[in-house]
Amino acid sequence: MSGVHIQKTGAPEICQLSDGRLTLSVPIQFKRRSGRKQVTLPNGEPGKPRPWDMAATPLQLALVRGHRWLAMLESGKVKTMTEIAKREGIDNSYVSRMVNLTSLAPDIVEAILTNALPDHLTLFDIAVDPAALWEEQRRRLWLSPDNSVKP
Repeated sequence: MSGVHIQKTGAPEICQLSDGRLTLSVPIQFKRRSGRKQVTLPNGEPGKPRPWDMAATPLQLALVRGHRWLAMLESGKVKTMTEIAKREGIDNSYVSRMVNLTSLAPDIVEAILTNALPDHLTLFDIAVDPAALWEEQRRRLWLSPDNSVKP
């Protein structure tokens, strides 16, 4: 790529070439973090990862499956959870647990999507027999309404 220059120190600068093109020089570094390249900005802070560069967590994947399977049921594409289980080649109870995730409180769903749940919580803790009331769900998961862990 012509016109691209990566330097490790200094301030960004723009140079105008004789043919009218502009060259932007940006001081960044590439570092490997967890097997992927990460941009380090001039002030030493890591650049924010792009959403498509981040792998989904098992909880996020389970939430997506639950919503997909519920949509299949609601649309009439399938008639029962047993039919989904046969199509997917999995156990009935697994389908049921994933569909349970669709009734979680919005702040719990947000915590799953932003990967902000406490590390000790597992898919089993969240998906097996969730409470119908959102306040009870939060109490069971030891979360306050603002997603902070209760003491």
